[in-house]
Amino acid sequence: MTTQKSLCNLSFLFLLFFHFHFGTSELRLNYYSQTCPNVEEIVKEQVIALYNKHGNTAVSWIRTLFHDCMVKSCDASLLLESINGIQSEKISTRNMGMRNFKYIKTIKDAVESSCPMTVSCADIVALSARDGAVLLGGPRIEMKTGRKDSKESHLAEIDASLPNHNDSMMYVLARFQSVGIDAEGTVALLGAHSVGRVHCLNIVDRLYPTLDPTLDPTYAEYLKGRCPHPDPDPNAVEYARNDLETPMILDNMYYKNIINNKGLLVVDQQLITNPITSPFVEKMAADNDYFHEQFAKALLIMSENNPISEEEGEVRTDCRFVNSE
Repeated sequence: MTTQKSLCNLSFLFLLFFHFHFGTSELRLNYYSQTCPNVEEIVKEQVIALYNKHGNTAVSWIRTLFHDCMVKSCDASLLLESINGIQSEKISTRNMGMRNFKYIKTIKDAVESSCPMTVSCADIVALSARDGAVLLGGPRIEMKTGRKDSKESHLAEIDASLPNHNDSMMYVLARFQSVGIDAEGTVALLGAHSVGRVHCLNIVDRLYPTLDPTLDPTYAEYLKGRCPHPDPDPNAVEYARNDLETPMILDNMYYKNIINNKGLLVVDQQLITNPITSPFVEKMAADNDYFHEQFAKALLIMSENNPISEEEGEVRTDCRFVNSE
């Protein structure tokens, strides 16, 4: 009886080990220290070179991480093209305006030339976002690696996973909470809106047919100048800057603008009117170091969302396509 009980206990322990060891990907610092020790330096060099040629790439890497990790897993599913039964996540309206995917291939090719079939596209997305944030004046983040690439698209899950620009703040908070990011972290991550630009399609509802009364009148005139009609062409270059004063610096000007009714999107302006988020807005507006600290913490949590196992995923040779069997 004792022998049978011991065997049962051993079987249970084995199943637990199997579940935790093989059920999820193991993320850790310096994951590639033995297999590709220079990978982080290679990615950094490529990110810097691309930034020097195309400054907006640094913004793209942060946005790419967000749009990938918030939908089921940080697994580079966003990068897959529509082919062989796969419907790309890029066709979703929530991913409209995403760009610079072609330069991810540039980074991946540089990594592959040194370490073939070793470093995942998901890790390249994460490391690029980390290095891009630094180039934009943001904090340096120690980021774990070891992610695997998805073999499928999650297109059907995007609308339920990615917060939209005009969602209620309570819904936005709930979506971030679902991946382990609290209200303070949510306010910090939305600070990424401090850099880059937004297509007029996401702005015109605040301008037409009537002006959103929460908008600063002078700022509203700028927005109307950038978005002069209520039906912008989604394929046209019709954009407005998130931040007119420091448009390519990841800083707390975003929060100062919100306090002054110069939030670009509905979700931005809601941060100051919601009693849960407004204290964090005020604190971040007053302290850039505090903003950077909370941004780094929240970005790290998001970057580790639900990594898939080696059995579920793979390391793609070309980030656009699942590997051939």
